Amino acid sequence: MNVKPLADRVIILPAPAEEKTIGGIIIPDTAKEKPLKGEVKAVGNGTKDEEMVLKAGDQVLYGKYSGTEVEIDGEKYLIMHQSDVLAVLG
Repeated sequence: MNVKPLADRVIILPAPAEEKTIGGIIIPDTAKEKPLKGEVKAVGNGTKDEEMVLKAGDQVLYGKYSGTEVEIDGEKYLIMHQSDVLAVLG
């Protein structure tokens, strides 16, 4: 990926949605819950007011409606402000 986010933004690859079945019925993709965790793929340089604490490779949790969905090289990513990330999984 050759994309560099600006300022305090990060690019996150969301974890795949879990496949759920109920009594042998497969739930379609449109009804699956969006995952709330993912992997940071790229980070910006931060701003003078906010230092970047996230780094590429971090596994993170983020808010349900956080970020803007974009497609890069056929893969769907989220671009969001670092402040929209709730926690780093360790």
